[in-house]
Amino acid sequence: MTGQLAGQPIYILREGSQRTKGREAQHNNIMAARAVAAAVRTTLGPQGMDKMLVDSLGDIVITNDGATILQTMDIEHPAAKMIVEVAKTRMMRSEMAQQRQLCLQVNS
Repeated sequence: MTGQLAGQPIYILREGSQRTKGREAQHNNIMAARAVAAAVRTTLGPQGMDKMLVDSLGDIVITNDGATILQTMDIEHPAAKMIVEVAKTRMMRSEMAQQRQLCLQVNS
């Protein structure tokens, strides 16, 4: 959040957080995006592998579904969170299109 007070920007950050700018921020964003992609990449294709996910309570989920992996991940990096949210939105739109297609096929 940024506000203006007499021409001076006011930044409200969580305690202990750091603010980066320029090339360093760009590098951090790219590395976060690569980490998200790497988590899902090995599940893709005909030889995609399963992932075993363990949550904070110790529950285990074995899946090769990218959507499940992204929903289960606990992501703190802002850019990585945006990437996951965009992916979730695209998946929802794809599911809606598939359901619409199914309804059209059933009705015809």
